[in-house]
This record gives sequence, structure tokens and C-alpha cells, in this order.
Amino acid sequence: MSQVLDTPPPTAPPADDDLTALAARHGLAVSGARPSLPEYVRQLWARRHFITAFSTAKLTAQYSQAKLGQVWQVMTPLLNAAVYYFIFGVLLGTKRNVPDYVPFLVTGVFIWTFTQSSIMAGTRAISGNLGLVRALHFPRAALPISFALQQLQQLLFSMAALVVILLCFGVPIAASWLLAIPALVLQSTFNAGVSMIMARMGAKTPDIAQLMPFVLRTWMYVSGVMWSIDKLAKGHHDWPSWVVPVLQANPAAVYIDLMRYSLIDSFHASQLPHHVWALAVGWALVAGVGGFIYFWKAEETYGRG
Repeated sequence: MSQVLDTPPPTAPPADDDLTALAARHGLAVSGARPSLPEYVRQLWARRHFITAFSTAKLTAQYSQAKLGQVWQVMTPLLNAAVYYFIFGVLLGTKRNVPDYVPFLVTGVFIWTFTQSSIMAGTRAISGNLGLVRALHFPRAALPISFALQQLQQLLFSMAALVVILLCFGVPIAASWLLAIPALVLQSTFNAGVSMIMARMGAKTPDIAQLMPFVLRTWMYVSGVMWSIDKLAKGHHDWPSWVVPVLQANPAAVYIDLMRYSLIDSFHASQLPHHVWALAVGWALVAGVGGFIYFWKAEETYGRG
């Protein structure tokens, strides 16, 4: 009886507010907590050297097992262009009434491949690198951005082959070629933004990576990679009035048209959608800024579960 009386009454567990105050008093923070957006940008900038080194290492390792090595960086889009030329240019006759069809086609294939590869790599950026995500603490946006940078580096290798093709088919060097630089900057921003959107979606639902090839193939066919949207529209007067503006405002078509306008002298401004540079800047800002914020909002969930 005395033992029962001497037993101290049970104490209530400390409230969450008390634990939070205790942790703050001793400088403790939630593991993996999402930083503020300005702090996140600062952390990402501090790791810019990691991003560039990681993308370069991935690019070097991509074809390390192939005998031709880095030559495949150029051969892959060229072989794709050859297949598309035979099927669409020769069999389906899309090259009719399209001046400089080979430069037109190769430019479209190279620029589209840049967007396609960036999005596919971004979709697997988190789900395919869970070991790295769980082992090291760093802003996770570094992964999709580095994969987009890897695809930009690969495109720059391919651009050397594109210049040779343009010269071989009689396309002269012109001052307009300098417009390719801002066009690539805008496209790279767009690609990185979409990569971050797909990285977050792919981290939560890895099966999206299996669906993306079908989505991207459909997107390619409506983006004027193998055919001219302007020429096709003129031959289909029975189309609803909204079809052509929608096709021309498609971001993939916008960046492809900008590169064709920059590099091919027979591709005139009349074939571009109205306010094409405004469209290019708008898509880059919407995808780049929106994709970054969308990815950042789920920062603390990556690698868990």
C-alpha cells in the first residue's frame, strides 16, 4: 500500500510546441526540410560546379561502352534524320515545295532531339538516382538541371555536323546565324523547366517514364519536325481557323522555327508565327520559373517512401 502511495503520478508527454522550442534552443532543424525559395536558389548556385561536372561526366559515360564512343552523339540524330527523310521526304513527299529540305529536316531533328532527350532524362532524374538522393544532401533541382545541361552539351557537338550539312547544301554563312544563340538559351530554359516538372512527377510515379515516349512521339509529329506547318496549312483550307495558330504556338515548333529562321536563308519570316520571339520568351519563362517553383515545393519529399 505504501509503495502505491509513494509512486509519483505519471507525467504528460511534452507538447509538440515544447519540443519545437527545445529543438530551436539547441540549434536543431528538421532533417531534409525545404528551404525558402531564395535560400534554395543560393544553395543551387553554390553547387554550380557540381552541376556542370556531373553533366559532363554523364555525357562522357553515355557512350563509353560503344566502339565509336562520342561519335554517336552526332550519328544518332543524323541517322534519325536519314530515316525521316526516306519516309516523309521521299515516300510521303513532304519535301515538295520546301526549299533546302535536307537542312530544314536536319535542323528540326536536332532541335527536337534536344527537347525530347532533356524531358526523358528529367523524368528519371530523381527516380533513377535514388542512391545519390538518399546518400547526400544537396538541392535536388541540381539533378534535372544537370541532365538538361548534358543534353545541351550533346546538341553543341551535333551543331558542328549541322553547320557542315548546311554548307554542303549551299546554305551560306550569314549574320542571322547569331540569332541561334538566344534561341538556344530560351530553349534550354524551357527544357530545364519541363525537366523539373517531369522529375517531380516521375519521382512520385515512376511509371510515367514508360508513358513519355508515346507522348513525346505524338508531340514530335505535330511540331513540324519533318514537314512545314506553313506549307501544310496552305494546302488545307478546310481546317478550322484555330488549328494553325495552335500548331505554330506549340513551344517545340516555336524553337524549331527560330533555329530554321536563324540558319536557313530560304526559311523566311512569313513562315514564322506572329510575335515568335515573344512566344519563345513566354514559354521559357512559364516553363523555367513555373517548373522550378513546382519542383522546389516538393523538395523535402524526394527520396523518401
